[in-house]
Amino acid sequence: MSMTNTPKTATIDDAAPIGRTLTRAFDHDPMMRWFFPDDASREARLGRYFTTIFTRQYVRHGVCEHTEAAAAFWAPPEAQAKAVPDAETIRELQDILGDRAPLFRDAVETAAAHTPQEPHWSLALIGADPAAQGQGHGAALLRSGLAKADAAGLPTYLESSKPSNLPFYEHFGFAVREEFRLPGNGPVLWGMWREPRGPEAA
Repeated sequence: MSMTNTPKTATIDDAAPIGRTLTRAFDHDPMMRWFFPDDASREARLGRYFTTIFTRQYVRHGVCEHTEAAAAFWAPPEAQAKAVPDAETIRELQDILGDRAPLFRDAVETAAAHTPQEPHWSLALIGADPAAQGQGHGAALLRSGLAKADAAGLPTYLESSKPSNLPFYEHFGFAVREEFRLPGNGPVLWGMWREPRGPEAA
């Protein structure tokens, strides 16, 4: 059965379903499998991870939208400093990550060093339930966020950890800005950049 792919603003009450959706979406993501290598505990840890960053960071300071089968977290320029985890969030994430916490910290620091300095909208994450693949959920959320960035006249930045996703983002006007590997022989990330578009180019 097809589910509606109309984006809605997410609230704190959406934490549980969004956590489940993103857990399914990122189960085979190279970076998440690197952070959570144990097959037996990955699902539970991913659920806690996504619920934590949603409830403690992005729903408070960013722009979070969802459909029935996908979710996206955005950080406009004014929210990017606030979206950095506070001490309590860091402790919670360390508990979820266990012995992978140092790798996660190093990965966050590395990615931050590659983040463009000019004002921009950041797509922190976007994911759709594989069961709804091809129904336009991810595309609807991407269009919605890009429209907000375009309305503000600002470029957009994202990091992809799956090379197979690059053509999808390129279709929406992103171009690979750089490629870098996370420390500890981690996965490769592709930093992608999109210049704002006027209404006539949308």
